[in-house]
Amino acid sequence: MLATFGGGCFWCTEVIFQQLDGIVSVLPGYMGGQRENPTYEQVCSGATGHVEVIQIEFDETKLSFIDLLGIFFRTHNPTTLNRQGADVGTQYRSVVFYHSEEQHLQAVQFIEGLTSQGVFVDPIVTAVEPAVTFWKAEDYHVNYFNRNPENQYCQAVVAPKLKKFLESYGNA
Repeated sequence: MLATFGGGCFWCTEVIFQQLDGIVSVLPGYMGGQRENPTYEQVCSGATGHVEVIQIEFDETKLSFIDLLGIFFRTHNPTTLNRQGADVGTQYRSVVFYHSEEQHLQAVQFIEGLTSQGVFVDPIVTAVEPAVTFWKAEDYHVNYFNRNPENQYCQAVVAPKLKKFLESYGNA
């Protein structure tokens, strides 16, 4: 089964989901834009309309789509339009790209539940859109944090986010 989420820089989101038992693979890439086979530089310019996403293949006998939604909404800020921390632009927008009508309904109901429970002070701006062509990111982005833990961005942004996740969820 597939799940595709855009929640900011894919270096941050990829490493979170790699920690979970039941994840088959996590690939960074691009979705939702107008250009075929976009490059990182093109997507970062904001001109293509693509979002940095992770495409997750998961084992439904170990994890549900709802489980993944829970982690997604707890590990990024779904209330900031076109931004995650210092990363600003439409390529960093919060979005759930659904692969079935069931995922569509689950995502909408999940957001409605978070809203009615008042989980976030500000309104959730996460879009729920049908999955379109997934363009895998360049190879150097794949498993980026684990291959580049000394990178300044990884140290300043990704490592603290991963640490917080592991402290909250344990080695899921």
